[in-house]
Amino acid sequence: MDDTICAISTAQGIGAISIIRVSGADAISKVAPLFDGHNLLKVPSHTIHYGHIVKDKEIIDEVLVTVMRSPKTYTTEDIVEINTHGGIAPTKKVLEVLLTTGIRLAEPGEFTKRAFLNGRLDLAESEAVQNLINSKTDLERKLALNQISGKVSNKINKIRDIISTLLANIEVNIDYPEYEDELLITLDNIPPRLNEIKEELNNLLDEAQVGKLIENGIKVAIVGKPNVGKSSLLNTLLKEDKAIVTDIAGTTRDIIEGEIELKGIRFKFLDTAGIHETQDTIEKIGVDKSLATLNEADLIIHVLNNNEELTPEDLDLMTKIKDKTHITFINKNDLPSKINVDEPNMVCGNTLSLDGIKALTNKIIELFNLEAISNSNLEIVSSARIINLIKEALKSIDNALDNVTKNIPVDMLAIDIKRAWDLLGEITGEAYQDELLDVLFSKFCLGK
Repeated sequence: MDDTICAISTAQGIGAISIIRVSGADAISKVAPLFDGHNLLKVPSHTIHYGHIVKDKEIIDEVLVTVMRSPKTYTTEDIVEINTHGGIAPTKKVLEVLLTTGIRLAEPGEFTKRAFLNGRLDLAESEAVQNLINSKTDLERKLALNQISGKVSNKINKIRDIISTLLANIEVNIDYPEYEDELLITLDNIPPRLNEIKEELNNLLDEAQVGKLIENGIKVAIVGKPNVGKSSLLNTLLKEDKAIVTDIAGTTRDIIEGEIELKGIRFKFLDTAGIHETQDTIEKIGVDKSLATLNEADLIIHVLNNNEELTPEDLDLMTKIKDKTHITFINKNDLPSKINVDEPNMVCGNTLSLDGIKALTNKIIELFNLEAISNSNLEIVSSARIINLIKEALKSIDNALDNVTKNIPVDMLAIDIKRAWDLLGEITGEAYQDELLDVLFSKFCLGK
């Protein structure tokens, strides 16, 4: 933390500009001798200056240099950002020159790690920075921004405040029983307080289901027997020829993937091999993979032929998916109907005229309540790490409630209650292990 670090903050490749970020106590003094322009040691904070990076009288690049003085910076340290011409050669050369001055190359995520260690961001906010960088949809962007702004952390801190007040009352009862003005915590009146905490934690977990859905997207398996139009449906939904389509049954022998966005949610569609009995070794591998996707998918679209009667294979597949979230798509509705199906989520159409495709996407939107999600405030948890910590905190509160029924003394209940408080503290970084930081920030890109 005492040394000065640098890294390329923009994606490497050909572009208009590249940005190299330098952070640390010596950031300005190390860059100043390399800059032919204004004296960076004397310029006001948060100003941009035109000039050249020069080494041994050789002009390395024409640049714009931004100077930002501590503490009002991303890391709270002095920061210099050098805007070079885009491209691999000029960017690498300027970076190379910086490293000759004793500035160290930053580790992945080290700028954000310093922001956390210096109190600029808490751990939940820091984690969301990478989510924002990785965001692919507008909802993912909004979700990450709300986490960075501290709205999720505020919810966690609110619950910790409730717990700390309860713990303080218990401590006073134990250490200063003569204080009659303090609320007496007993086995009779502690359950309502624990249930209040439990309800708040459960609310966070309920909301987190939406957060996970936004962050991870929805996996959709398109299944059915051979030659019912699964690949045609995939191509129609993706609006591209992703899968090979022929009249020959069994053309698709492996999983083919494609992705679209609906109401800000990413949907990953999987076109599977036709599910049927086969003696062909390769085809059987494809069928086994198709069956495996039934357990992995968040949504199953079961495709049936309108002009074919249901087969035992169709009925078997319908049994396998009846308790899963699924839509039955009756394809080729332009042909005479030979099918008799009564399914709650059923859409009829065909992939030639695109009849029913809009109805199918609307059904998907309805099943996952995407309209409500896209209009929500998105002040919710999405990180697997945070969700696991909330679940562990909930277990501790449940243990405390269970111990109340066993007449365990209140001071012993405080052990589980304190553990819940500590676990929630790990979410925001009030308590953490160095190993956790190493793992968390190693997932960041180099210049962030």
